[in-house]
Amino acid sequence: MYWTLELASNLEDAPWPATKDELIDFAIRSGAPMEVIENLQEIEDEGDIYESIEDIWPDYPSKEDFFFNEDEY
Repeated sequence: MYWTLELASNLEDAPWPATKDELIDFAIRSGAPMEVIENLQEIEDEGDIYESIEDIWPDYPSKEDFFFNEDEY
């Protein structure tokens, strides 16, 4: 399983919190690339509910990772 920013961005609008099956269903319905669906299928499912993409990919960059001042825009 591998994630890139481009792949993970397909899940930004997912209905969080969600189960693995709900995320797979969302990815299919939204037309996400097959790699996203394959990555989700590889998650070990123990009935967990995921609160955000960070629960699936801990290295997902947050707003704090970008160096710009939102007050300037």
